[in-house]
Amino acid sequence: MSARPTAHARPAPPTAQGLHRFRVPQAPAPERCELCGALLADHDHRHLVDTKRRALACACTPCALLFERPGAGAGQFRTVPDRYLTDPDHTLDAATWDLLQIPVGVAFFLKNTDLDRLVALYPSPAGATESELDPGTWQTVLGTTTLARLLEPDVEALLVRRAEGRIDCFLVPVDICYELVGRMRLLWQGFDGGAEARAALDDFFGRVAVRARAPREDDRP
Repeated sequence: MSARPTAHARPAPPTAQGLHRFRVPQAPAPERCELCGALLADHDHRHLVDTKRRALACACTPCALLFERPGAGAGQFRTVPDRYLTDPDHTLDAATWDLLQIPVGVAFFLKNTDLDRLVALYPSPAGATESELDPGTWQTVLGTTTLARLLEPDVEALLVRRAEGRIDCFLVPVDICYELVGRMRLLWQGFDGGAEARAALDDFFGRVAVRARAPREDDRP
């Protein structure tokens, strides 16, 4: 005959695994400058381009100002500028767009000094997808635009979008292009991205258009 539990039997104490459900989630670690380790006060901070690794690095204001100087750090790090330019008089049309062979309606182009060539990328469900362009295609499609002549290598990009029968062309900081890629990767559904991704794309380009201005004589080539 099996033993009967006494009236004063107590439940077993909760295990560590059981207590895990009631732990308060830890706050994410604060962001720090990836060069000097200084604490970044908020998410509104500058970025550097590591030209050797082809990667972005978060930076505090002093480090960002330091690497704005030409040749600082042997040129490996360059501060991403904060200018937005527009060229409503560009000559891009459907025929020249087709030469790019980009399967989606958005792409950005940057001059990579370490690779010594143009890099063309576009958002996809897998992230930034690279498409190499030969110099002839670059010259035919984008080389005649005012913005192409003003483009700073590594840190700026030409951002183009084909939508609703028109093609928009902007010169923007390269970090916002990767921000767009990350957003599209998060929201992408189905073959064409889905309604939520398209709405986010409209919002993104709306904000770019508000910030963009026409080139001035003092804009550096």
